[in-house]
Amino acid sequence: MALFIPGLVSVAFRKFTPQEIIALVLKSGLSAIEWGGDCHVPHGDTNIARTVRQLTKDAGIKIAAYGSYYRVGHSESDGLPFEMVLDTARALDAQVVRVWAGARDSKDAPDDYFKRIAEDARRIAEFAATAGIKISFEYHGGTIANTSLSTLHLLESAGSSNLYSHWQPSVNRSPAERTESLITLLHKLTHVHVFQWQDLARLPLAAGTEEWLNYIRILSSLNGEMPLLIESVKDESEQSFLQDSTVLKEWISVVEKENKS
Repeated sequence: MALFIPGLVSVAFRKFTPQEIIALVLKSGLSAIEWGGDCHVPHGDTNIARTVRQLTKDAGIKIAAYGSYYRVGHSESDGLPFEMVLDTARALDAQVVRVWAGARDSKDAPDDYFKRIAEDARRIAEFAATAGIKISFEYHGGTIANTSLSTLHLLESAGSSNLYSHWQPSVNRSPAERTESLITLLHKLTHVHVFQWQDLARLPLAAGTEEWLNYIRILSSLNGEMPLLIESVKDESEQSFLQDSTVLKEWISVVEKENKS
């Protein structure tokens, strides 16, 4: 049975300082943070990374991942070498680096473009493996990892045992389609981003209770740790986040009790 670790993706509150993020997570009773590389732990600033690592660990909070926003096949030529991302992840003591699989939907990716993304993914995965760090594709539109099948195809084509995927519910897909995508990627997942949207409107997590209990039940079949991280919050409100945190912990409790009965 999976050991669920509820937490926060720091970019949910981009305007907050790392100290404010940590204080909010402590107040919520959650226990993990994915730190963002585009705001709270900037690429290349290993001093900030070490400071945030210490602050996080001193608070008893797990560092679930480094959300690097490195775009596979693009960032290197755009001036962001992966070495800089990896050095920052090391300083942060993150065991997972989340990256974006290119900049096109899979249906708009010709063979040569797909090959370019797969080759860069293999390169950075092998590089990260020397540091004991996993690479995880963001499961997201506007990238090759925009469907479960295209994500699996990319993972298989890159051919590295150090490549994984994260998962989140695709916007404007049915619960059945989302469930199918989760099952397809289940055994390649590093973590899950938790939110509830209707079209592009952010809703309280409680609005998705039935749907999310289904996802968590599926995830519970895994072994080992599985971070469930709140990524977006209605109105970017602290109060909404605290309410969502309570809901997320209740969902985990429900599934854990079911599995023990």
